Amino acid sequence: MSPHRSIHFGTSERKLLLRIFDVVWVLFTLYLLGLFFKFEYFSINSRFWTWGVTLAVYLLVFSSIFELYDLQKASKFDTVLKNVVLATSVTVLFFLLTPILTPVLPDNRLQIIYFYFAIVLSLLLWRYAYISLVSSPRFYKRVLIIGDHFDVDLVGRQLQRADPNYTLVGYLPTGPSSPATVESVLPRFNTRDLTYLIRRHRINEVLISDVNSAVDRSEVNEELLKLLKRGFPVRDFHQLYEEKTLRIPVQHIEKDFYKFFPFSRSNENKLYLFFHRLADVAISITGMLICILLIPFIALGNLFGNRGSLFYKQERVGKNGEHFNICKFRSMRSDAEEKGPQWAQKNDSRASRFGKFLRRSRLDEFPQFFNILKGDMSVIGPRPERPVFVKELSRDLPYYDTRQVIKPGLTGWAQVMGDYGNCHADSLEKLQYDLYYIKHRNIFLDITILTRTLSTIIFFRGQ
Repeated sequence: MSPHRSIHFGTSERKLLLRIFDVVWVLFTLYLLGLFFKFEYFSINSRFWTWGVTLAVYLLVFSSIFELYDLQKASKFDTVLKNVVLATSVTVLFFLLTPILTPVLPDNRLQIIYFYFAIVLSLLLWRYAYISLVSSPRFYKRVLIIGDHFDVDLVGRQLQRADPNYTLVGYLPTGPSSPATVESVLPRFNTRDLTYLIRRHRINEVLISDVNSAVDRSEVNEELLKLLKRGFPVRDFHQLYEEKTLRIPVQHIEKDFYKFFPFSRSNENKLYLFFHRLADVAISITGMLICILLIPFIALGNLFGNRGSLFYKQERVGKNGEHFNICKFRSMRSDAEEKGPQWAQKNDSRASRFGKFLRRSRLDEFPQFFNILKGDMSVIGPRPERPVFVKELSRDLPYYDTRQVIKPGLTGWAQVMGDYGNCHADSLEKLQYDLYYIKHRNIFLDITILTRTLSTIIFFRGQ
């Protein structure tokens, strides 16, 4: 008697599937277009592979920027339609502007139109097939959680948001006072019924969290060992949570924090740190040059929209708890903190009309490139907070001070993944993302953050 099995594509598998078939279907469609129609711009000849690789690189880069590999958005066709058009438009534009790596522009400009629409239609047809088949409920993974001491509703929502194909079917509490807070909670844990429950509810995976007592732990281990011997997937809840949500569940692992949270080897890797600093200097110099070009326009907008000083400085907490002054274009009224320090809010009423534009476009952040060049900050890292808020959050949130082991950043994992933080609950979520970055930081994660930052700017999500 073996538990229920079904096909399920993991998060990384689905992202890889999307990338591979985006390229395959686009190139195959262009091949068919040249085979059956008089389409000569992207023909099969000795230069095809150079053109194909160039097109594939552009397509993958701009599809990432326009969020075509965000699994939540990839499961909604209306969002996919908009992002495919945007990604294809920029891809084709760059493809046309690199003539050494791409075909010579055709005399008949309609060939470019055919080229553009062939890419759009091939991507839309493939993405529609993905939503209808791969992203359909038949491929969902049905999950049972066994354990105590966490908010079942919140965990279910977070896992579902991180992976729409990952469904929390039920929660099996083991303690006498364990809360049953969702309708899908399964009956109280019983070792004799576990295999039956897995069959009855078509469970594909079991997550094991804290088990209440030594007796229950022994019974749980015995049953889980039987499942493991049959090849049934049993996983640690905390590791799965980190893998799916890409953040550290710091509120669930307080007692085992240092065992669970090994600091990234990159924090001690001299080569990584050297190139990280080199990139900081190069990007900050470029950013400062752009900032100088922007100053006349922002000063003009500030004159009519803000009616106050162009810049403002504010004390922040940096690496190892050292304080420094951050520099930004002012976006709020001069009397914004007459009543003392306040949390910035989403759509903050204290921001002027022009200031709201600066915040949403992230233009107000450009003077911070000077802080990066000085070495107070990095391009990527946890956002620096004000001392008064650091003191408050360090008191209320476990291991909040751990953020200060690396330099704060202009952008970061928490900024591109989390919502705007204006309360302790949002700060906890951002802390989870910041700790994930500190634990896993490497060049590939840095590139991902920069790509997502471009998406944030393009879609005007700054606050």
